[in-house]
Amino acid sequence: MNQEQGAVGRAVGAMIRRSVRRRYRNVYWRTAQPSIPSPAVLYANHHGWMDGYLMFHLALKLDLVCIDWIEEFDTFPLFRFVGGIRYPKGDVAGRVAAVRQTIQELQSGKSLVIFPEGVMHRPPAVLPLGKALTTIARHVPNATLAPVAIFHEMSLHERPEAWLAVGPPHRFESLDACRDRLIDELDRLKNDVHAGVHFDLLAAGTPSVNERMSLKRFRPKG
Repeated sequence: MNQEQGAVGRAVGAMIRRSVRRRYRNVYWRTAQPSIPSPAVLYANHHGWMDGYLMFHLALKLDLVCIDWIEEFDTFPLFRFVGGIRYPKGDVAGRVAAVRQTIQELQSGKSLVIFPEGVMHRPPAVLPLGKALTTIARHVPNATLAPVAIFHEMSLHERPEAWLAVGPPHRFESLDACRDRLIDELDRLKNDVHAGVHFDLLAAGTPSVNERMSLKRFRPKG
């Protein structure tokens, strides 16, 4: 299995990488467990437009072939070549079909990226999680769940930076328990970022203009 299917998938993957590289200074990450067995369900908070692109990078780093529900799939259906599944807003039948397809894909060994709050929204809150996560867990009881905290900050550089933290894998207990895990992971991530804790590089971005254009290198030595 491959995340980027064929020439079209590689082209879409290149577009995602290019977008992240141009719009961020850098993206960083850490994980509580180096290897997460598939099928995995990576459930994340959804505070930023680029979250799906960041999760694409994370899935590749974790060596998981993931599918991802996309509300605006019809706008760019080529996302299906990198795991996108049509999850149309306001279309009950379409969403039921997406859930059924997802269950089949997970049973075949693929993994799932999901934003279970259901909507993208402004930080810092984590909204109650939707019942779709319960449905997936009930039908794929061997799935390994892992909370993924995503934190964006526009501060020290020309472009924003982002950090992702993957919490300890676990089995499904309840939606409230999953939400608590996600909130705890997000709080820990924010605290560590502001405390200057080291994170590994997930995706290199574009340095700030003062980093790119600095003339210090031309100063005479001595």
